Amino acid sequence: MKIRSAEFIISAVHPAQWPKDGLPEIALAGRSNVGKSSLINRMLNRKNLARTSQKPGKTQTLNFYRVNDAFYFVDVPGYGYAAVSKKDRAAWGKALDDYFTNNERLRAVVQLVDFRHPPTADDVQMYEFLKYYQIPAILVATKSDKVPRGRQQKHVKIIKETLRIEADVPIVIFSSQTGAGKDELWNEIEKRLGQ
Repeated sequence: MKIRSAEFIISAVHPAQWPKDGLPEIALAGRSNVGKSSLINRMLNRKNLARTSQKPGKTQTLNFYRVNDAFYFVDVPGYGYAAVSKKDRAAWGKALDDYFTNNERLRAVVQLVDFRHPPTADDVQMYEFLKYYQIPAILVATKSDKVPRGRQQKHVKIIKETLRIEADVPIVIFSSQTGAGKDELWNEIEKRLGQ
């Protein structure tokens, strides 16, 4: 995909704040520190459009990025980070449930998992949630530059087995550092957007 424009629109907490222009949305979900912001920047050819942080759990709102005035990337709060109060986590959970289950603009969820490690219980729970609500998923294994080529298929097998992924769900091996997997991920996103 040729990126002609990409801009941050809003950090939203409540559905009333979500953009009302009806454009389709691709959500990005994953554990805190899995590399969502880095992926957004790499995919959109921008250095600092999405703020990266060394501190996990930084994204605490739904962040909307309008791409080519045609669709949104929506960065959702990272899951699995313990230093957040139970009250905050419950509030996020409600907002995310609303976003994922009452949103006719949502075309797919890009679920990011850290390629270096087996998926966590939180990763499994997220994938089960998407499956239960029949939300199309694209699995992205991030930080692939940290896994030697010779071990990558073994890591893919572990992801497939741990998450019990159906045959029609793509797994994209991705690196924000090198750009590996970028074109493949765009192909999968474009299919979901019907482009």
